[in-house]
Amino acid sequence: MPAPTTPPLGLQLATTAKAARRAFDEVLTAAGGSLSAWLILISVKSRDLGNQRDLAAAVGITSATLTHHLNAMEAEGLLVRRRDPDNRRIQHVTLTTAGEDLFHRLRDAALAFDRRLRNGLTEAEIDSLTVLLQRLHANVAETPPAAAGGDRPRR
Repeated sequence: MPAPTTPPLGLQLATTAKAARRAFDEVLTAAGGSLSAWLILISVKSRDLGNQRDLAAAVGITSATLTHHLNAMEAEGLLVRRRDPDNRRIQHVTLTTAGEDLFHRLRDAALAFDRRLRNGLTEAEIDSLTVLLQRLHANVAETPPAAAGGDRPRR
């Protein structure tokens, strides 16, 4: 098998994702938040979630981790949780004025970061990149078919 002429695609993608994540974290921190806070704020703001389990699923974390974040955000005055009068096991999460303010600061920071990512790319390149990223995601999200003898991965 000949040596690859380019670095493995997975390595390129992983290092790019790590650099983008680090830069995005820095932007959100400078705006007074974090990625976790941003994901929670945008999920609360954009969805009518019935309970914390739905919110955890929307953010992509466990219920226990979400509870930890909500406790901290509630202590900071960013949100309040209220029990549903019809089902005391359900808590509704709403943003306070301070939470709304942080949401808007983080939204502006996220939009500015998105413009930074798009810098120098044409709309056609962005469209192609979007399709390629979706395809790569599907490639790793699906269970790969059993490789037949002699099959080689495509480059």
